[in-house]
Amino acid sequence: MYKSLTDFIARLEREGELIRVSTPVSTRFEIAELTDRQAKSTGGGKALLFENTDAEFPVVTNMMGSSKRMAMALGVERLEDIGSRIEVLLGDALSPKASLWDKMKMLPLLADVAKWFPKNISGRGACQEVVWQGDEVDLERLPMLHSWESDGGAFVTLPMVNTIDPETGMRNVGMYRMQRFDKRTTGMHWHIHKTGARHYDAYKRLGKRMPVVVALGGDPAYTYAATAPMPDNMDEYLLAGFLRQKPVRLVKALTCDIRIPEDCDFVIEGYVDPQEPKTVEGDFGDHTGFYSLKDLYPRFHVTCITHRKDAIYPATVVGVPPQEDAYIAEATERIFLAPIRLAVQPEVRDLWMPVEGTAHNLAIVSIDKRYGGQSSKVAQGLWGAGQMMFNKYMLLASSEVDIRSFAELGKLLRRANLNECVIRAEGVLDVLDHATATCGYGGKLAIDLTDIDICSETEPIEEPRAAKPAGGVKLFDTRFVESCGLLILYADENRPMEVNVEQYLKLNNIQGMKYIALFDYQASISMTANDLLWLAMANSDPRRDVKVLGGGELLLDARSKHPGVGDNPKRFPNVVMSSVETIESVDSRWEEYGLGEFVVSPSRKYRKLWLSSKAEW
Repeated sequence: MYKSLTDFIARLEREGELIRVSTPVSTRFEIAELTDRQAKSTGGGKALLFENTDAEFPVVTNMMGSSKRMAMALGVERLEDIGSRIEVLLGDALSPKASLWDKMKMLPLLADVAKWFPKNISGRGACQEVVWQGDEVDLERLPMLHSWESDGGAFVTLPMVNTIDPETGMRNVGMYRMQRFDKRTTGMHWHIHKTGARHYDAYKRLGKRMPVVVALGGDPAYTYAATAPMPDNMDEYLLAGFLRQKPVRLVKALTCDIRIPEDCDFVIEGYVDPQEPKTVEGDFGDHTGFYSLKDLYPRFHVTCITHRKDAIYPATVVGVPPQEDAYIAEATERIFLAPIRLAVQPEVRDLWMPVEGTAHNLAIVSIDKRYGGQSSKVAQGLWGAGQMMFNKYMLLASSEVDIRSFAELGKLLRRANLNECVIRAEGVLDVLDHATATCGYGGKLAIDLTDIDICSETEPIEEPRAAKPAGGVKLFDTRFVESCGLLILYADENRPMEVNVEQYLKLNNIQGMKYIALFDYQASISMTANDLLWLAMANSDPRRDVKVLGGGELLLDARSKHPGVGDNPKRFPNVVMSSVETIESVDSRWEEYGLGEFVVSPSRKYRKLWLSSKAEW
């Protein structure tokens, strides 16, 4: 594997997967805009190394922003290779051992596993070659990105946050964004469901300060491991050791008894005081494609910063998908499918979480169907398993179906009997889900397509030819009627609070539709099918926004929700995008960057969805 982040970057360059940008660039808006254009290019574009920033260090972005680079980061040709290794490992470990000889054959396996355990080493690591203490501590010397125009400030976006459970001594490495407040403090954005928040609560009960050490860079396997949905109390550095097939070498931090990988680029040491009042953090243009809005989070106090002499600052840019995080999520899909099969739901054959679902909103699952009610059992089981508990919409198909084919799924959706195949529930949602009125809790919906014969004939649907505005609906879009029975409707330009879809259908004699999705009028301008799927998944809560109409159509209301009206959330965020000034500045300097053929800013399209001039409506 890689000796350092610099080693990985050199590999990317040899493989033609990296572009060096030598012209001066700003960490405020400019790097994010350039990265966004690259991330939304074909196949995820290239990694970008900004050698001349407005801080002391170069910045690398989009380094894992393609399937190829993600596989390279984890040292494999294909991500499926890691899943196969886990499947063999778990299969051997969990299989019955009938004889002493069978048990003896496990010894080499145990020896291999022992090689992956993190290894504590004495002395200082490369990550501690340069030390800032006392008056030298200054977070403003680090090239943290201020990515979007309504962000609350600059953020650390690829931190490996190391904490220790004070009651068990178990380590956790999580990835929680950190907003820089001043030279010595940041926010610590750990959600209530996260292990870091649980450790914080434990220190609060004990009345003690909580030591925290944040590492950045090093072997990219560390960064991936910090994002992985590991079981609670299982060491992320053990996963990193498994991925790189050698142990992670850990050195002790200088100001507390927490250990971090010795080959990282930066280490930020400090503490969180649970007795201190929480502070306002945000807004932040998030991976959902919307802003996560201001809220109260703990304050992290920095006591020491160390770094390599040749340190490169790693950062990621999140926003409207696809971004780099989509490929990190793809890796998780491939790597953790085997544990789901073997330990959670053995009938699961495949799992796909399309990028438009931004990790949690949409999951498509294929299963070996053997008995009635099995699909409901799988859906409910997955909704209670680890980070799958955050899933909102799910499609279930039989194992014979290619679940990565929208064409095949569309045929099944057209044939579905909506009176029999809809599975509803309520449960935990991601705290970042902005559509639900109850933070972290809302509706869930699954559609069971497992009993449908994909080869059976489909009843024709007569597409509407023309229609008059009515009930607050202005336009219709028939491009998905033939493929999956879906009619798209767009509300009036003035964003009416109430829309009567049934009145519109009746007046225009529109019949036979299977599904209807209602969007803001502004989404009718330049939005692709992928954009509409992303908006539909993000802007709806199944318990409020999905209902069956009198004609049997399943209606999904994907409009922006008027804040505080009826059962709507009290606040509703804007879509993440660059300012016009940033877009035009990057356009004018394009030739300087050396990025090749001009790429239009993705934000030009998404600005049509803007609800207000700030982060929320």
